This record gives sequence, structure tokens and C-alpha cells, in this order.
Amino acid sequence: MTSSWLSVALALVSAFLFACASVAQQSAASSVPEGGSLISALIRSPRWWIGVLGDGGGYVVQIAALWVGSVLVVQPVLVTALLFALPMSAKLAGRTLPASTWALAALMATALAVFIVVGDPSEGRTDAPFTQWLIPLAVAAVVIGGAAVSGLLLSSPGVRALLLGAAGGLLFGLAAALTKYVTDLVDGDPLGALTAWQTYALVGSGVLGFYLQQRAFQAGPLTASMPAVTIGEPLGAAFIGLTVLSERIRAEGAALAVIVVAVAVMLVTTILLSRTQASSDVERETADGASIPSTAPDR
Repeated sequence: MTSSWLSVALALVSAFLFACASVAQQSAASSVPEGGSLISALIRSPRWWIGVLGDGGGYVVQIAALWVGSVLVVQPVLVTALLFALPMSAKLAGRTLPASTWALAALMATALAVFIVVGDPSEGRTDAPFTQWLIPLAVAAVVIGGAAVSGLLLSSPGVRALLLGAAGGLLFGLAAALTKYVTDLVDGDPLGALTAWQTYALVGSGVLGFYLQQRAFQAGPLTASMPAVTIGEPLGAAFIGLTVLSERIRAEGAALAVIVVAVAVMLVTTILLSRTQASSDVERETADGASIPSTAPDR
């Protein structure tokens, strides 16, 4: 259990770094007009590069967390990135968070703790043959592809930010599950890691997920995109962890019911955090007599 708590501590550090990165990158991406060259504009933004450094640091710490713990422990903890990001985003915008937001944040953190303690997720195998990856990867590709294409084609900024964020988050979850495999492979066979297809799938899913995340940041405010990224990542990772890596959680009697409730609370509070924060944005802009910018989500 010591390794589990070490992985939790590392995942919390990783979540904080990811939150810092998301706030910086969204601030930079949202200033790029729709139809403009997103990538060329971002690479000229010092603020965006600070976010990239934060992402890099967060990923390094995430690798360390996955090295000592299971995907089903590490990825849910990364949900706390939203708890770090919302106050930072509010501070950057010069406003304060309402009490309801703090209450929802505390409830989400409690549900997360219950999931880890009661669920007691166990590590699985990392040597699954390619045939066991085929169906889960095909299902993931259909879901991610559908969300990404819809997000790119739809006109509503809020829906686009939500769908692109969800697609990016699911890809990050896939990358996390592949990271678990690759890190274990590096530990036992460093040369084998260079030829393993999982290594290249990890790079591809990470790069594509990062691009879709930036498009989501461009489409709408952090309150529209980050909850989708936050939810999508652990769901994508858990899907691979359960279907391919044979990771397991306690699933008998009352424990299973508690776990289901805890997961439901995490999902609902994450969505409510987004809606509460978005509503406060509208109230603030109305009180100031300001018009809602075109990048704000439809409400």
C-alpha cells in the first residue's frame, strides 16, 4: 500500500503542474482568432511555452507515479488538476470563486479519496499481446474520432471546446496506459522499448491529444474545455487498464456500491464545477456591462 500512496503523492504533483500548464496555454490559445494559424501563433507566445514546460514537468512526474503505481490509482488523482486550475484561472481573470465552487471541489476530493481507499486498485499485467489490444483500441478510435470530427465541424464554441477537450482527454488517457507499458518495458528491456509498437502509439496519441487540447483551448474558456479533458483522461486510461492491462478494483458487496457512488460523484461534481464557474462568468460580465466574447460557450 506504501507504493500506492507514493503514486498518489506523485500524481498530485503532476496534477498541479498540468493545471499550471493548462491555465497558461488556454490564455495563449484563446487569444488566437478562429480561422487563424493556431500553431504558428502559439509558438511565438512565451506564455504558451511556459505552459509547455509545465506539461513536460507534469508528464515526467506522471511517469514516476505510473512506475510505482497502477493506472487505476494514478489517473483518477489527476482529476484534481481541475481543483488547481480553476482558482488560478479566476486569479488571472481578477475574480474570486464562489462558495459553491469550493463546496463542489471538496466533495470531488472526498469522492476521490473514497475511491482510492475503498477500491484499492491493483496493478495488472503489462505484457498483453497485440491481439488483446485490437478491440479496445478500435473502440477508442471510433469514440475519439467521432468526438474530434464533431468538435472540428460544429459551429457552437462551447460544444466544440467540450468535444475537442473530451477527445484530447481520452487520447491522454490512452497515452497514460501506454506509458505504464513502456516504462515497465524500459525497466526490463530498454532496447525492446525502441522497437515496440506501443512506444510509437504513445508518442502519436500524446501529440494528437496535445493538438486537440490546444484547439479546445482556442474554441472556448477553460471552464468549457478543461472539465472534459479532466474527465476524459481517467476514463480512457481506466478503459485500457481494465480491458487490456487486467487491472482490477475491489468489486464485491458493499465496496462495489461505494466505488460506483464515488465515481458518479467525481463525474457529476466535475461537470457541476464547470457549469457553476461558467455561470459566475456570465453574472460577472453582465454586472460589469460587458458583452460575452465570441469564444465563450453557448449556455
